[in-house]
Amino acid sequence: MSGAAETILVRSVNWLGDAVMSTPALMRLREARPEARLTLLSPEKLAGLWEGQRFVDEVMTFSREESLWEVSRRLRARKFGRGLALPNSMRSALELWLARIAVRVGAGRGGRGLFLTRVVAPRPGGFEMRKRSPREIRRLISGGGESRPIPAAAHHVHHYLRLAGALGASSEPLAPRIEVGEEEVAAARLKFGLTQSEGRPWFGLNPGAEYGPAKRWPAERFTVAAVALGKTLNCRWVIFGGPAEVELGGSIARDLGQGTGEPAVNLAGQTSLRELAATLKVCDWVLTNDSGPMHLAAAVGSRVAAIFGSTSPELTGPIFSPGARIVRQPVACSPCFLRECPIDLRCLRGIQAQQVVEAVLGG
Repeated sequence: MSGAAETILVRSVNWLGDAVMSTPALMRLREARPEARLTLLSPEKLAGLWEGQRFVDEVMTFSREESLWEVSRRLRARKFGRGLALPNSMRSALELWLARIAVRVGAGRGGRGLFLTRVVAPRPGGFEMRKRSPREIRRLISGGGESRPIPAAAHHVHHYLRLAGALGASSEPLAPRIEVGEEEVAAARLKFGLTQSEGRPWFGLNPGAEYGPAKRWPAERFTVAAVALGKTLNCRWVIFGGPAEVELGGSIARDLGQGTGEPAVNLAGQTSLRELAATLKVCDWVLTNDSGPMHLAAAVGSRVAAIFGSTSPELTGPIFSPGARIVRQPVACSPCFLRECPIDLRCLRGIQAQQVVEAVLGG
């Protein structure tokens, strides 16, 4: 269309951590297509993440209740010229196909290549994130096998960059980034009582992980680490979490109050996604399990001590963020990628509070 701006629809991924890891690809796509109109199709639950982000012009959302046909009908009315599916799901490829987008780009796994016009081959040095069976885990810990090393090229950031590269974007990695304005930070401070005090920083605790207990460091160790850091650095604590972690946050807040003599601010279940980003930005450090808030904390510029158990920082860690420190215990069966440990959770129970304290003090 002569004189008309190029229109590109990018189908977002579905989870907070993955969405944050996709931001380098979106930033590179904006660099490559500065005159194009970039529209992001996102799950409704992630809408707040994209507010004010300069790498997209518009965000369309869909709810869990909307069918494939309803979403595709809305897309078809917009007559997009190009479409990029970031998820590996069949549905995301079908959405682009049913929307009658002429150029449809994505990975070709599981037969979805039939609905794409350009299938992006896997990146050399990739790694299949396969869950280990209990039998395999027991064999590994008894010395009956050897884990396959995970190459640096396998990180999910590289995967999303490769997909965007099919539309001309650079594959050079960037640190994931989510912009949060100073006025948002000021509003969050006021709403949640996170007042500024000379020489007294705010530190954050994120003791949950939506994926499952195999990603959750024992809550009592978060408390021990927080008490030690409070005494050393004179910091104050704010606790993060979703609606399912309100009780956990309250328990840690009480224990912290007893250990430090000062109550922690428990925000579990109280923040919108946008408020979560702003309050994470308030924090100098965030102690966190591998989770969506871990990625978000690093992306807004906070330093993070990221605790890994059943998953792999080589694949999903905040390794591109200079303020991130990875804390893990090398065991033969990790990463297993399971939600629940079938043995004794040695990957997390082997991490002592002092290791997390040292990660912060050394950073």
